[in-house]
Amino acid sequence: MSDRDPASHRVTVIIPVYNAERSLKQLVHELIEVLRALGPAFEVVLVDDGSRDGSWQEVVGLAAQFAEVRGIRMMRNFGQHNAILCGVREARFEVVVTMDDDLQHPPQEIPRLLRALEGADVVYGTPRGERHDVWRAVASRVTKLALQSVMGAETARSVSAFRAFRTQLRRAFEDYRSPFLSIDVLLTWATTRFTAVEVEHRERQYGVSNYSFRQLVAHAVNMMTGFSVLPLQIASITGFVFTVFGLAVLAFVVGRYLIHGTNVPGFSFLASVVAIFSGAQLFALGIIGEYLARMHFRMMERPTYAVSETTEQ
Repeated sequence: MSDRDPASHRVTVIIPVYNAERSLKQLVHELIEVLRALGPAFEVVLVDDGSRDGSWQEVVGLAAQFAEVRGIRMMRNFGQHNAILCGVREARFEVVVTMDDDLQHPPQEIPRLLRALEGADVVYGTPRGERHDVWRAVASRVTKLALQSVMGAETARSVSAFRAFRTQLRRAFEDYRSPFLSIDVLLTWATTRFTAVEVEHRERQYGVSNYSFRQLVAHAVNMMTGFSVLPLQIASITGFVFTVFGLAVLAFVVGRYLIHGTNVPGFSFLASVVAIFSGAQLFALGIIGEYLARMHFRMMERPTYAVSETTEQ
């Protein structure tokens, strides 16, 4: 493809905003410069996900300064993926680009993503070297392992919040209503044509990550129990393994009695066997409980997100 091909795409850039008061203005100015060089038709949708600082005031000011910028304010914090889904449903153009609000995703890399869309429906901007601390890196790895169960290993390794995809893919999940979601999993409902390109990953200039290790692990658990039956399969395998173990223990006890005429002595042996089986049962019940909880929340019809106001009058 030629260097001018990305200009043929009309682009909606979606940025979930959370406590990004200091970085938002610089990010939008860089975006506008890059997108205007690509072509005249584009928009930037800033979705304020319940920020506690002055982010919404920044969004309102940027929307007043640039006609291409729109702002959407959520009633409370619903989560990054929920905010992205809100923006995807509001997108007006045929290609969506999502990126973080912390300046770590360079807008200058957007043309690279758009060029890669020629042979794919979804393109991830995989960082050449992620600049996270140890715990954040471990949590990101856990999240990608969880994604492997629903997306496949090859695709999951490339997943990034910096992504471009065809807006028409939203038809596959236009009726999705659960409060638990992963944009990357929803995209697999619409296509199998994924690819990735390496992009620059900047140092964080302001503040710290809004995702803690605990939140990332919780997100991974939500993905596994919300979009995959792998945990149930693990529980079934665990039950089978411990059933075999129980039969082996029974054979040992009976065999010892028949051969030596004595029982297996000691309270510790009995207690350890009971503890092992009780732990396996509680593990399986916990997994089943996670699935029941998600069914409960779906029956309650909790909203995926709720919009408080927009910059459009």
